[in-house]
Amino acid sequence: MQKISDRVLVIAPHPDDEVLGCGGFMHRLAGEGASVQVVVMSGGKPGLYADEAVQNVRQEARSAHGFLGAGETVFLDFFAPELDLYSVSELAGSIAKLIREFKPLRMFIPHRGDIHHDHRAVYNAALVAARPVQGCSVKEIYAYETLSETAWAPPFADDAFIPTCFVDISEHIEQKIEALRCFRSQLREYPSSRSVEAVRALALFRGVTVGLFWFSVNWRIQSFELAYKNGGIHHAQTT
Repeated sequence: MQKISDRVLVIAPHPDDEVLGCGGFMHRLAGEGASVQVVVMSGGKPGLYADEAVQNVRQEARSAHGFLGAGETVFLDFFAPELDLYSVSELAGSIAKLIREFKPLRMFIPHRGDIHHDHRAVYNAALVAARPVQGCSVKEIYAYETLSETAWAPPFADDAFIPTCFVDISEHIEQKIEALRCFRSQLREYPSSRSVEAVRALALFRGVTVGLFWFSVNWRIQSFELAYKNGGIHHAQTT
């Protein structure tokens, strides 16, 4: 049986958020032997999105996740773009069920300050689902940066994305790009923020802030084991 320490759960409000946010790190983790499971919280609301379009982007996601080495992809059917209209308990209950089944140690979720309300709703629900009670397996929670959502957040300190964990993806950036190319329905031409050029630019920018090349960054929200040992929340050091 695989150890809990080798299990990672990535939660995406919509297909492609997870690859934009941490696709390079997903590939690195899978290559190091971790079991990476992806949960996509939503399908498109009928009337706004044709069923054919929803099924198409889900197939694009499966192809991207397979390319990155992820295992199972779970698609939930909450309606996008209206995740903020569901109760936190309903969203959290669905996530908590998956946590109990998969037993991940680490969890990756969207940033709380993203402009899209679906991202904020998933962030809040994920934190509720992963509370350190009843033997919850999750010990580390990270928020990832999503192009076109994180950068467009309101210009207030509470919504700013301030990375505390830097991950070297120099050997994985091309795999991230190729995984994104699977999303033919979602990628746009430069200068769109959902372009290949923008993805490369962000990885370069995050890298040079720590004097290196291609980097993926996350905001460590909490680590319960370290909180217990140190008596407080521990923010990740540069790695």
